Amino acid sequence: MEVLHEPRLDTVSMIEKAILDSEEYPTRMQLWKGLPRKVQYQTFQRVLQYLEASEKIAFNDRKIIYTGVASDKLRKFLESSVRIG
Repeated sequence: MEVLHEPRLDTVSMIEKAILDSEEYPTRMQLWKGLPRKVQYQTFQRVLQYLEASEKIAFNDRKIIYTGVASDKLRKFLESSVRIG
């Protein structure tokens, strides 16, 4: 697939926020159709590739799972953990 252009930071942030704000793990199509503003599908795919390469998301079957450190429970756990080393 030839990349026509790279996504802008605000587009990446919007898609990442949409994943975080989802009440359940969305599929690609559910996420794409539910975005607050329209994004070309090729751009959307490119953002998902970036988020997966940076280990912020993973795919389970067809669902998108956020794996970044944005969870309040996880953040509190990490803050209260004992640092080794």
